[in-house]
Amino acid sequence: MIDLHTHTTASDGHCEPAELVRRAWLAGLTVLSVTDHDTTASLAAATAAASAYGLTVVPGIEVTAVVDERDVHVLGYFVDPVSAPLAEFLAAQRADRVRRARAIGDKLRALGCPIDVDALVVHARDGEVVARPKIAAALVRAGHVANTREAFDRLIAEGRPAYVPRQGASPLEVIAVIGRAGGVASLAHPGLLRRDDLVPDLAAAGLAALEVYHSDHDEAARARYLALAAEHGLTISGGSDFHGDESHRHATLGSVTLPDEDYRRLCARAGRSASTS
Repeated sequence: MIDLHTHTTASDGHCEPAELVRRAWLAGLTVLSVTDHDTTASLAAATAAASAYGLTVVPGIEVTAVVDERDVHVLGYFVDPVSAPLAEFLAAQRADRVRRARAIGDKLRALGCPIDVDALVVHARDGEVVARPKIAAALVRAGHVANTREAFDRLIAEGRPAYVPRQGASPLEVIAVIGRAGGVASLAHPGLLRRDDLVPDLAAAGLAALEVYHSDHDEAARARYLALAAEHGLTISGGSDFHGDESHRHATLGSVTLPDEDYRRLCARAGRSASTS
């Protein structure tokens, strides 16, 4: 079984890399991609851990682009994690996450819900990101909310009083960066994005795939994006989007997998052989 969309503590997941790999093995997975937001910090540890279980790890990432002040997530597969252009780009992405976290912190303080943003920044390990779920967890620890879901719903989700829109690269720029790092790009969970109008231009710019199989895609969404991928000559990616926390209840390892034939086509698109261990 193949899952090409998972997260660790390097971004907004709740599992360390080795624990993610262990859970993937217990779920029966044979191919796993760690796709943390704007960082490759967990790839080495996940790959090392996977060797003990005979799992194949596809080096991946989920990069946040911005269109009309909205996040557009672009998955990258088979990237070189030590690519200098990629590393420089991701450092700028993470720096903007710090800027955004401080701006959110300012709004929270004005709302009477202060948190220690400096602690989130100082204690983030090298290469990790300050993501909104970490801000949500800080709100829980400070006693301002009962759980992270309430933190988002009441304070930091889009449209809520402490929300700060992201600034960043366009999807076209992100696709180019992934390509320069030797990878291929897939548009993440298009059913959640609801911007199908972006697909023609992204495909023309080098987008390789659409994420058809995802925990938040029902049968109708899968059929829609299979057809859209075929229309624009795109291959297919898929995965659970596993984070390991209650805010992603439907995303469990083994619940959403990519068919072998689609994995092989994605590998071929990247010029790689398809190992399924």
